Amino acid sequence: MQPFDLSSIEGPHAGQPVITEGPGPGKAAAALILLHGRGSGAQQILGLGRKIVHSLGRRDLLLLAPHAMRSTWYLPRFAELTDPLDPWLVSARQAVDALVTRMTSGGVPREKIFLLGFSQGACLVADRALRVPGRYGGLFILSGAAPPLPGQREEEPSSASLEGTPVCIGCSQEDPHIPLERLRATEQALCEASATVESLIYPGAGHSVTPEELTTVQDILTRGLSS
Repeated sequence: MQPFDLSSIEGPHAGQPVITEGPGPGKAAAALILLHGRGSGAQQILGLGRKIVHSLGRRDLLLLAPHAMRSTWYLPRFAELTDPLDPWLVSARQAVDALVTRMTSGGVPREKIFLLGFSQGACLVADRALRVPGRYGGLFILSGAAPPLPGQREEEPSSASLEGTPVCIGCSQEDPHIPLERLRATEQALCEASATVESLIYPGAGHSVTPEELTTVQDILTRGLSS
């Protein structure tokens, strides 16, 4: 399999590496794109992907974990991300879109592409789901929500459709980075875009991935791979 990187995009994340594991796009049953959080990296989120794949007992999944410049997809804190043309955010969006395009052009249909993100990575998954809708295999938004950008009101119904894409959105009720009202607005927007949303809100869970969320991710992957 040829090495993956982000050489086709512009901005801060251009040329950043993408760690892959599993069969190439022409042989994989599905692709799981993994997006890390601020201060983390591709290796760490890939470890979570390996854990999920191991629990499924599958060897036919292609895992892709891009690495952000300085381990950060966008510089402002979530609540302070107000510029829709922020160069770091624009570059991060291009990174996700480039990997999805690489998969579809390589033979993996969109309905067999799954996106999983934690923290900043989860915010990117939510953002791309609402801005580039269509039928995905599944979307996993763990401790994240769509950024509250001006002129992009997630609360308003969208004419675009996610065509029943299953979504797991999970967060702590008192997450220090993601206000609960933003998560609820994202949940509503996803439902209005015809996603099938399962929300897992936990009191006192902190900014982390819970075993219950992983179980839901595994269930959605199992259903998507069997269809």
